[in-house]
Amino acid sequence: MEKLSVVVSLITEQNDYQREQAASAQAAALKLGASLQIIYANNDAVQQTQQVLQFIQDPKKRPDAILVEPVGTGMPQVARAAVSAGIGWVVINAGVDYLSQLRQHSMVPVFSVISDHEAIGKIQGLQIGALLGNEGCVLYIEGPAVRDVSRLRTKGMMSSKPPNVTVKTLKGDWTQQSGHRAIQSWLALSTSRDLHVGVIACQNDDMAVGARRAFEELVDTKERDRWLTLPITGCDGVPKAGQNWVRQGRLAATIFSPPLVGDAIHLLANSRLTGTQPEERTLSTPSSFPALEELKQKQSAAASGQG
Repeated sequence: MEKLSVVVSLITEQNDYQREQAASAQAAALKLGASLQIIYANNDAVQQTQQVLQFIQDPKKRPDAILVEPVGTGMPQVARAAVSAGIGWVVINAGVDYLSQLRQHSMVPVFSVISDHEAIGKIQGLQIGALLGNEGCVLYIEGPAVRDVSRLRTKGMMSSKPPNVTVKTLKGDWTQQSGHRAIQSWLALSTSRDLHVGVIACQNDDMAVGARRAFEELVDTKERDRWLTLPITGCDGVPKAGQNWVRQGRLAATIFSPPLVGDAIHLLANSRLTGTQPEERTLSTPSSFPALEELKQKQSAAASGQG
């Protein structure tokens, strides 16, 4: 049997979780002896479509499977073109509604591997409660609205945060630069002084640490110190990034969401070996870092002057 050849299309290289996705792909390919090519779309849905189509349309470039984490929509037309060309199609971290139909007549693996984004949001809402108590205001930096990731994380957070906690939402694009920009722009508004913000919560760690950098750059030392005493939380929990920033005290908490691409490649290899389709959707389970109970204890100690 020829070795498995895989193309992985990721959103951006300017994001720690995306780099962790790439690392998990490389580790899986090495273990399985598979051929791997990773491409990045630079947060551009059109560019991503064009990049992926090049592999589908040129018979010399065709891999056994394409794994794609979509920038925007789930790319249904591209998916159909891939399967028609005999290329397996795997969607990473995006809910799409066309897989069942594609799988009905497909001779190649067609499936998705997804983080439970609503569960991630729910954990973040519980973290907000642990850090803020039953009332107050959260400054919340969301990812782009074009993907259901941000929508599901927001839905989960809103469902689990304390009812009397209000939310002021800003927008980012998963990068540190966007978190930095969002805070800079917001601080330039006079209305930013009127909100009594108690927590800054971000939908990923890169935007969270970018937000912190914007506060660190404030010229007014009193204002800077006030903002930097507030807890900042993120999501993704990459060990060398988000988890490390928590240990350093740069972030108060994160949510560990395991990288998925390596698991998807293993599922592909197993499908090839057994001649069976993987489950249509595999869901990954997130966890709070630190654990919610530990977070409550730290906050309680800090509030009583012991921490």
